Amino acid sequence: MTNITAADILKDIGEEPLCVSPETTVYDAIKAMLERESHAVLIRKDGEYVGIWTERDLMKNTVMDGYDPKTTRVSDHMSFPLKSAPHTDNIFQLIDKLLGFRTRHLLIEKEGKYIGLLYARDVIRVGFTERTKQLRELDEMVSLEFYENWKWRKKNK
Repeated sequence: MTNITAADILKDIGEEPLCVSPETTVYDAIKAMLERESHAVLIRKDGEYVGIWTERDLMKNTVMDGYDPKTTRVSDHMSFPLKSAPHTDNIFQLIDKLLGFRTRHLLIEKEGKYIGLLYARDVIRVGFTERTKQLRELDEMVSLEFYENWKWRKKNK
């Protein structure tokens, strides 16, 4: 099993999550997301995260009558309460939470404060990298030299 934690993944990413105020328009949030190549923005009010607005929220809301991205505020359509995981969770625990919460984003908590945002793609990438490393290590430990000439024989009855 892997010892890589949520905190390790955040450290590897090394990027602060994209944040906007509740008054930010959907249009301005989209522009900020495009500049950062982000799939979500966290909504921060008075230094605290109060919600998240994602590409999925944009998809759902654009079909609403009267929806105007230049006047609609992200706080009117943000998702809350926020889904989170402790900084000590390993890859498998994170994947379990992502699937269980049916989300693609998890805020990471340490000592009662949010320290970062993980996307499902980040967790999956690390999981695949770790699995590949483990398979290589197993391949180096096991030698098929003694088994190459083995043949299964049927027993005669």
